[in-house]
This record gives sequence, structure tokens and C-alpha cells, in this order.
Amino acid sequence: MNRAAPPVPASPAWHAEEVEAVAAALQVDPRVGLDRADLASRQASHGPNAIEEKPPRPHWRMLLDQFNDFMILVLVAAAVVSGVVGDLKDTIAIVVIVLLNALIGFIQEARAERAIAALKKMSVNNATVLRTGQRMLVSAAELVPGDIVLLEAGNGVPADLRLAQAAELKVDEALLTGEAVTADKQYARLARPDLPVAERSNMAYKGTSVTHGRAVGIVTATGMATELGKIAALLETGVELKTPLQQRLAAFGRRIGLAVLGVCALVFVIGMLRGEALAPMFLTAVSLAVAAIPEALPAIITISLALGAHKMAHRKALIRRLPAVETLGSVTYICSDKTGTLTQNRMQVAQLYAGGVMLAAASAGPGGPWGELYTALALSNDAGRDQQGKLAGDPTETALYAAALAAGYDKARLEQDAARVFELPFDSERKRMTTVHAQPDGLVAYTKGAPESVLPLCVAALDAQGKAAPPDATLLATAERMAAGGLRVLAVARRRWPALPQQRRTGDLEAQLTFIGLVGLVDPPRPEAQEAVRLCKSAGITPVMITGDHGATARAIAIELGIAGEADQVVSGSELAALDEAALREQVARIRVYARVDPAQKIRIVEALQARGEFVAMTGDGVNDAPALKRADIGVAMGKGGTDVAREAASLVLLDDNFATIVGAVREGRRIFDNIRKFIRYAMTGNSAEIWVILLAPFLGLPIPLLPIHILWVNLMTDGLPGLALAAEPEEEGVMQRPPRAPSESIFAHGMWQHIVWIGLVTAAVSLFAQAWAIHVGSQHWQTMVFTVLTLSQMGHVLAIRSERASLFHQGLFSNLALLGAVVLTFALQMATIYVPLLNPIFNTAPLNASELLFCLLLSTIVFFCVEMEKLLVRKGVLYA
Repeated sequence: MNRAAPPVPASPAWHAEEVEAVAAALQVDPRVGLDRADLASRQASHGPNAIEEKPPRPHWRMLLDQFNDFMILVLVAAAVVSGVVGDLKDTIAIVVIVLLNALIGFIQEARAERAIAALKKMSVNNATVLRTGQRMLVSAAELVPGDIVLLEAGNGVPADLRLAQAAELKVDEALLTGEAVTADKQYARLARPDLPVAERSNMAYKGTSVTHGRAVGIVTATGMATELGKIAALLETGVELKTPLQQRLAAFGRRIGLAVLGVCALVFVIGMLRGEALAPMFLTAVSLAVAAIPEALPAIITISLALGAHKMAHRKALIRRLPAVETLGSVTYICSDKTGTLTQNRMQVAQLYAGGVMLAAASAGPGGPWGELYTALALSNDAGRDQQGKLAGDPTETALYAAALAAGYDKARLEQDAARVFELPFDSERKRMTTVHAQPDGLVAYTKGAPESVLPLCVAALDAQGKAAPPDATLLATAERMAAGGLRVLAVARRRWPALPQQRRTGDLEAQLTFIGLVGLVDPPRPEAQEAVRLCKSAGITPVMITGDHGATARAIAIELGIAGEADQVVSGSELAALDEAALREQVARIRVYARVDPAQKIRIVEALQARGEFVAMTGDGVNDAPALKRADIGVAMGKGGTDVAREAASLVLLDDNFATIVGAVREGRRIFDNIRKFIRYAMTGNSAEIWVILLAPFLGLPIPLLPIHILWVNLMTDGLPGLALAAEPEEEGVMQRPPRAPSESIFAHGMWQHIVWIGLVTAAVSLFAQAWAIHVGSQHWQTMVFTVLTLSQMGHVLAIRSERASLFHQGLFSNLALLGAVVLTFALQMATIYVPLLNPIFNTAPLNASELLFCLLLSTIVFFCVEMEKLLVRKGVLYA
């Protein structure tokens, strides 16, 4: 039977309690954690550890919002006016069209909402906890008061915690306190119960992030009971932001809307001067305005981006910010980390060097300095075992752990006689870490890190017999030779102490060291990375490696993958620091590999590239990578091995930490942007054709060619299913063999606006020719013929613009079944308005005879062949070069 969850006071002063008192109040043993019975009852009592979000729009509101548009309201007013003047048929027809339009808009929005909701579900934060004595990774939403949480640098704090242990812990609390400086944390009790949040140094709060060190904490509050939850409760409203593309198109829509209203007013005046009846001309002008203004464009863009992002997520690329889908097509540089992204992140020890001897890892024995080296690798190690007994932790740490274990040096057994009592965690500035262990005869401190960081601190070295001797002057050269072979090299050293110095400063603990040995680890490149690099280059994207590894190691991997050539230089962090901004800006375009770079220097690299007009994607996984990820045009975080802080700062999260996935995301981004352009090209051309038909007819001595119901029907049919089906268009051939799109480039570039104007005129011309020919031969069906030619011409247009260059005959009619189905359905519905007797009076149509229908079908193909001719000229470089 489950135990009842312990009551948690409404506003407890946990910081003023001893750790033991907090654990007792929450009924948990910090060494073991909660068991399953505790979890079930506490989860039922406290609910999920989540901040409540504003509920999604209900479906009825989503449907109602379809009518909250100026032009739709104008159309409804027109229907009312039509009814008042006695034309109930037009009133009913307009109302039906409005309802159909609202239904399509509702379905589109509902699909987008579902896609975005699915993306949110995929972006789940995790937490490392201790439960039933086992360390495990769980969803942060499952935490309950009393859970024991393990924190390390890079983690987001998943709930409010009373710290029970802390080693060099620093937390960024700017989200809660507004303080830009990280807060130092400790675990001792604080005397004052009324301390403000910013002064509670033994607490860590949900939503903040660990920037340095490690800690163990007891969950004291979850969900809306946390300090972050209290702030969230004060926020009752939120502003929904539009993507940059949406904003540009909305502004364009407003401008063109004003122009269209002017044209429609002109059409109305011309009709009145010709003696047309007031009510029909008013309805014609209003219908034309509704049909011509692209008010649906922003919604279509959002839907395309959301569905595209959903598709990317299934390909292991999670879009956290929707505009990133649009901007991926502009990427000119991808600055990638090496380990885990370009390589497999499956480190293994390949070589060991100690006592002047270089051996393969499996060949080293227990004698001489080897035993001391293996002991250091086992003890100065943060890796552990998971629930299944498998090694878990940082790949480098697990590789060292495995090497020591294979040689017979078990960390768990060694810790019984050499427990860790203090540590200086690894950081990117020192490039090393130190752990201090208590032994029967005193203390020993093991330091491991980059050879150039550790070796200068050594004043002695263990010889072949394991005795201290003066260090060999060639140690650094030996490390460089190992790195030149593609190995990641670590130096290991020690210092013995009778007792720890009271100050415990880094400079004291990591000085006067005795060198033990070098460890060479190998991390082979991912098999798909080489092809991804080649694809990058063919797409006009320059791949750059930025790593904290040794320059020789980075160079070997970069050459193998094709990122760099034999003649390319490798720039180290120290060399980068010596360059001023002007020099870096001048050289950055030639550099392909950066080694031993700290995270702050990543920002300099990004800014130097951006100053040259480049569009930069930057990968990162650590806390200190977050500023560079934010500064980059596209920040790319690691989903498997990365930190919560990096993921929050990024626009794109790689769920498989794979460089090839970035390239795949760029490919998908280009496809989506191409399809958005195709929809705009299609919709704007059709809208311009409808304006030209109505506007030019009076000047050619022809009666008004279309009734309001015809205009609304054409708008509904052409901008409906066929337009949406363009979003499913497969990528064009050579999408990754063309240069990136310039960020400042207009969406109407590369001949789009010229296409909209001249194809709109061609469509209008064939429609008006059908009218003139029918009147000339005495046909009473001229209005039906104009109506049919205008609709079917746009079907030919949508088939032809599936590619901006390739012919439809090359693509194949069946390569986009969604679009083909939409065109067939539209054709069938158009035929129904002509040949279904019930619909004839509604649409003011009449059945066409065989010769009239054949004439309309032949005329409707002209637009298709005009676009095909345009694409031929584009392929030959005659147009839009």
C-alpha cells in the first residue's frame, strides 16, 4: 500500500533548515532517494512538475476567428446589401462561399496547431535523479518533492532544490533575480528565514542553470509551487509573435491591399459610367477585392513552417524557433564541433605512454608507472554505472573508466581505500580537472587534462620503475606526435599531501605535480560525415571545425573528412587571441580548423564571419557555448550529449548529435522556402489575372466578364487545395548544388514579380479572348466560358510552377500525388458548376456544348505552355540569370 505523501508547507523557509531536517520533513534518505511507492503517492498529490501554459484556443474560437478579417466582413456586408436589394441568390451563394472559406481556414489552422503541439511534446527536459539507490535519467515533469536530483555544469535546474552537497557550484539565476553575475552556491544552513531569493545560497531554483561545478539537491517544490511557477501565475496574457517572413508578407499584403482597393474602386466607377446597375457593380468590386488581396498568405506561411518543422523532427532535427525553418536556406557557414558531431563520440583508449614507453592500451601491465596511471584513470573519473550496470557519463570519462577496468582497476573497489574528498571540476579555461582522495597515509590529488595545460605544472615524472625523476623535456613533443595521428591526448599527474591546504586554491592544488603518463584516445569519424561535408561544399556552404581538442588531432580528422586540405592552416586559441578584430575578419574566410578554442572565442569567430556578410550556423553543447549559439544566425545544440542551457539558446536541436542531420535540415529548409515561393507565385499570379480580366474588359468594349459568385468561386478553388498541395512538393533537383540564398534577398527575387505580372496578363488575355470569340460567334454561354478558362488556366499554372526551372515532363505528373489529386478535384468541381443542373442557377452557368468545352480546354493550356517556355529560357540562362 502506498504511503501518503508528506505535507509540504505553503511557503517553507527550506534554506533556514539543516539538510537532515529537510530530508526528514520530506521523508527521504538522500543516499537512496524515493522508492516506487513514494513516487506514486506524491505524483498523485502534487501533480506534474510543469508550468501551466495558457490553454490552446478551443475549436469553436478557431472557427470564429476565420470571420475576424476585414475583407471577409466586407464580403458579409456585401451579402447583406445583395439581400436587401432583392438578389437572394447571390446572398446565399456568397454566404456559402464564406462558410467554405472559413472551413478550409479552420482545417489549415487545426493542422498547424497539432504539428506545433507535437513539436512541443518532443522538446522534453530530463533530470538525473537517485531513486531506490540507483542513478537514472527521468523526465523533469515526473519529479516530486523529496526526489534527490544530481546536477552538473550545463544542466537546467528542473525544480526548486535544497542543496545537500555542492562542489564549486555556480548557478545563473538571471531569470529569477535579474543578476547578470552567476551565484556561488553552498549547502550549509542559513540563519535568516526571511532572506530574498537572490541571497539563498543553499537553494537552486527551477528555470535557472548550472554554469560550473556539481551538486546534489532535494526537491522542495515542483510545478506552479516553484518560484518560477509563482512568476508564471502572474502572467495572464501572452503576445503571439510572427515570423520575419510572415511580417514581411503581411506588410506586403497591406500595401497591395490598398492598391487593389484603388483598382476595385476604379472598376466600380467605370462600370457605373458604362451604365451598369449599382448593386451588381458594387458586389463585383467587393468580390474582386476579396479575391485579389492575399490575406491568407501569413497563415499559409505559418502552416508551411510548422508542418516543415514537424517533418524535420522526424529526421532528428528539432526546430525550437519556427523562423529557423525559413532561415536555414540562407546558411553559408556551418561551424561544427568535432566530438560527437563529426565523430562517433565513442571514445576508446588506443595508446598509453608512461615511464618513457609507448604501448597499445591492451599491452600495458600493472608494474612500474602503469598501475599508478590506471589508478588515476579510475579514481579521477566522473563516469558511473546506470541501472543496467552499463558505463554512463561523458564519453571520454567512460573510455578511461573502461580502460582502467579492463586492466583490473575497479573504481568502486579503489574508492573504498581512496574516497574522493574534494575536487576542482574541469573547465574550459584551465583545460584540466583535479580530484583529491583520502588514503591511509595521507591525501593524493590526481590532475588530468590537456598536455599543454598539465605538463608545465609538472616538476617531476615517474620513471620505468615508478619512482619520481626529473621530467623529460620531450614529453610535449610526444603528446603532439600522438595527436598528429588523430588521437585525443590527455596528460595525467599527481601530487601527494599530508593534509589539504585550508585555502584550497586552484594555483596551490594544481602545482608541483609529478607526471604519470599520457593517454591517447581515438574517436573515429562518423561514416556519413564525409558525404555530408561534400554535400555542404556542393551547396555553397563552407564547413568549419571548431574544437577544444589538440590542433594535430583536429587537423587529422578535418583532412580525413574533407573539411580541410593538407595546405590549410590550423589556428589555435592562443593564435586567435593574438589577432585583433580587423585581422581576424580578414583571415576568417580562409581558416577551416580552429583548435584549443574556448567558448568565448567562438563568438569572435561568428561575429567575424557575420561582418563579412556570411550567414552562420554554430553547433555547441556546453554552458559556455550558449552565447555563441545565441549570436549565430542558427544556433544548433546537441540533443543527446548537450546541456539544457545550450538547448535553450539554440534554434535547432539535433536529436542524434550528427553533423549530417544539420545538412539534412538545411536541405529541408531550402525545400520549404522554395515551396513557400511557389505558393506565393501561384496565388499572386492568379489574383493579378482576376484583376486584369475585370479591369481590361471595359477598355476592350466587352461587358463585365464575371459575376461576383464567379470571382469568389475561382478564389476558393484555386487558392484552396491546389495551393496547399504545393507544400507537399518534393525538393527540386540540385537543391544542394546551388549557392545559399542571401539573407537580405527579397522573396520576389529571381524573376518572381516579372512572372506574376506577365503570366497574370497572359491568363487574363486568354480568358478575355474566350469571351470575345464567344460573343463574336453568337454564343450565349460566353460568361460560362470565361469562368471556365480562368479557373482551368490556373490549374495549368499550378502544374507548371512545381519547379522554377525543371519541366513538368521531366518531373513527372505523379511525383506530387497531393497536387495532382487537388487539380483533378478542382476540375471535377468546375465541371459540376457547368453540367449539374442544380448548380447552374446558383453559379449563373449553362452547359457548354462539345465544341465550346474543347475550345475552353485548349485555351486553358496556353498558360501552362507559356510557363514551360519561360522555364526553358531560364535553363538556357536567357531569363532571370
